[in-house]
Amino acid sequence: MTAETDAACFVCTNSASDADVPRENIARTRHWRVAHAFNSTLPGWLVVVPLDHVESFAGLAPAAMSELGELLGATSRALQAELGCRKTYTMQFSEAQGFQHLHVHVVPRMADLPEEHRGPRIFHYLSQHESDWPSTTTIDALATRLAAAVARER
Repeated sequence: MTAETDAACFVCTNSASDADVPRENIARTRHWRVAHAFNSTLPGWLVVVPLDHVESFAGLAPAAMSELGELLGATSRALQAELGCRKTYTMQFSEAQGFQHLHVHVVPRMADLPEEHRGPRIFHYLSQHESDWPSTTTIDALATRLAAAVARER
């Protein structure tokens, strides 16, 4: 890990690991990594995390902030191309215990998303039992397609 990471941080540890699985490496730039959320029942729920340990946008270097805008656009377009979502939701809170490392959620908003799960209620898909999560095989296949789509969009 670099001096800018925190050994006790889940996101830093995950970013520094040698895990070469598609769901953890949809895209990597100089400052960012895109991964599929591990705890979502909604396929395509992505998180964009800085490679350096920061807890808010105010802690980002100017180059990282500029790169984020381009990456969010490419990621959103890739989700629309691969999943046919109507649009994407982009959210950042970084408040959950153990997940204070800045991370931006990029979530596909499908046309048939039930009204009761729209807007901030989309987090319903992060509160379901692990037995309802898609398999890692399913998510890795989607992640492989999304990685190709993000690369085309950048």
